[in-house]
Amino acid sequence: MTRLSVLFAAALAVTVAAAPGSATDVALEIDSRAISHFGVGSTARAFGKLEFVGGILYSSPNALVGAVSSIRFRPDHKHFVAVLDTGHWMTGAIERDGEGALSGLADVKISPMLNASGENENIKYLMDAEGLALMPGAAIVSYEQNHRVDVYPDPGFETSGPKGSYAIPYPRGEIRINRGFETIAVAPEDGPLAGAPVIVAERSLDAQGHMMAAILDGPLKGTFSVVRNDPYDATDGSFLPNGDLLLLERRFRLSDGVGMRIRRIKAADIRPGAVVDGEVLIDADMSHQIDNMEGLDILQLPDGDIRIIVVSDDNHSILQRNLMLEFRLTGGL
Repeated sequence: MTRLSVLFAAALAVTVAAAPGSATDVALEIDSRAISHFGVGSTARAFGKLEFVGGILYSSPNALVGAVSSIRFRPDHKHFVAVLDTGHWMTGAIERDGEGALSGLADVKISPMLNASGENENIKYLMDAEGLALMPGAAIVSYEQNHRVDVYPDPGFETSGPKGSYAIPYPRGEIRINRGFETIAVAPEDGPLAGAPVIVAERSLDAQGHMMAAILDGPLKGTFSVVRNDPYDATDGSFLPNGDLLLLERRFRLSDGVGMRIRRIKAADIRPGAVVDGEVLIDADMSHQIDNMEGLDILQLPDGDIRIIVVSDDNHSILQRNLMLEFRLTGGL
């Protein structure tokens, strides 16, 4: 997670430090307010290749809530697991109104992430969780600063340290300390990557200025690169059912502040040695309801409808917001 230039540097001065705390045994109080329109002062629903469905702005009296770096939904499309860059797990469920739009969060609980010794490390440098992926029996977390990809048991991650790790196929000295592998996503099992985890760096670049990326396992295991379009940095990603990768990116420019976009990278392009790029599905700025957007997941509803949910990281700052926004992918797969 990166502090976004001047705006976020100012936010640091008024950041509320997250209490270390222990596991929250009861659900936390969450206050939510619906966001009915994505464009500020606009009733438009279509934005690029996406259609805005709805969203929420949420907060809590509990200081631990916030700093969400990545989110993944369970197969029921309701319950979720998220990681916070303060070194915590957050679990809960989304609520919807009568029209099917997001209306709130329920049963939210937070617990500290444990180290390999089963202890609450509670040191930012060591537990800066940025990416999350779920696969059968495992929750995989990518960390930056102390760069690594750890594998926790699922269920049981709340009370267990990691049981293994994936090797990152880049020299540690080439990975920027606060621009590491914020994206980790698991490819579809029936695709060419055969269910392998894939990582993409926020802004650790190869000799050509592209973002470092890698397939961590499977028949196509190896490194590749993602074209970086300055000033965008990758913050999360998730695979569509057909194997295409949706990559969430953010930018900060003094001229117009924070921005968000989502890029679609074709499944056939992701292979060792490749340099991949893709179509931009949406490009939003401060004239839209966005903030420091860090997490993205994809839901395929029973009727085949593809939904994209993105979440923000408020850095525990009073100048930023916790958002959850939902879009529909138009035009199908």
